[in-house]
Amino acid sequence: MKNAKCLTITFLTSVSLGSLNGSDKEADNIASIKKFSRGADQFPYGSSQWLRRALREQLGSMGWTLSEGVAATIKKGASTTQQKPAEYIDDDLFGFMGIEKGSDGEKGSATKRTSPVRVSPLIALNKYEGDLDFGTNYMGVEAGGNPNIFETEIHSGLYRGTILIELDRIGCGEGFNENLSAEEKAKRVNALLTAIKNLWSTGRQTRFLADISPKFLAASILKVKNPIFLETVKVKDGTIDMNLIRETLSDYEDEIVDYVLGAKKGIFPDFPDAAISIGDAFEKMKTWVNNYYLEK
Repeated sequence: MKNAKCLTITFLTSVSLGSLNGSDKEADNIASIKKFSRGADQFPYGSSQWLRRALREQLGSMGWTLSEGVAATIKKGASTTQQKPAEYIDDDLFGFMGIEKGSDGEKGSATKRTSPVRVSPLIALNKYEGDLDFGTNYMGVEAGGNPNIFETEIHSGLYRGTILIELDRIGCGEGFNENLSAEEKAKRVNALLTAIKNLWSTGRQTRFLADISPKFLAASILKVKNPIFLETVKVKDGTIDMNLIRETLSDYEDEIVDYVLGAKKGIFPDFPDAAISIGDAFEKMKTWVNNYYLEK
């Protein structure tokens, strides 16, 4: 395991009915979702920023203290975090950038940590069909209001996302005066894996509660940094293309240290026996992490 460089996970999740990630309004009374075009069709997606935020918030709900936002010290500067990766797990895993204003005419300084956790957007595999949910905000005449009619774009289907963790950059490098202990590194990556297993976003969940945790995953610990399953986990007629996954495993056999396939077999009933349960798949990944950081 010591020659490994990254852990990559590509996963599928099933959304029965949701409005996952809001976009700019196309009209005053329509709450739209983010979409991209492929030919004449549009496909919804959740942005990588939204997904990273969901992981952060899940870590916070798990009891980890998160780095608080700090206002910029320069005019029109972007707010940032405490920028203390040794102290805060999110500063370590997700990075930061900050610019400090110089004093007494001195030049300002910039600090940054490039995120060792790389995240793709969560992309729908099923096109947007134009479905809308009709709603009304009614305050009542006594409150001086009239019915306010609005619509929300909704979607149903499979979504695919990928997360790559640079194992050799956790708890060290940019922003650190000295490396964290191997035990703390393993603890943080294992916490991130738990957050991925229980992935959930708080946005737009009041009326459209959605479970975006993995229902299928292909994961590998690699000697190189490459999200090998990012474009090779595909579904046709409700069935995962196992030939493409086998081809990927064969193509990168020399770079793969180990791999695992996990599935909710009730959702993917035709999946082969090579897949284990989602829970067992995450436990296997945690074993990789412990062996990578802790084995002598």
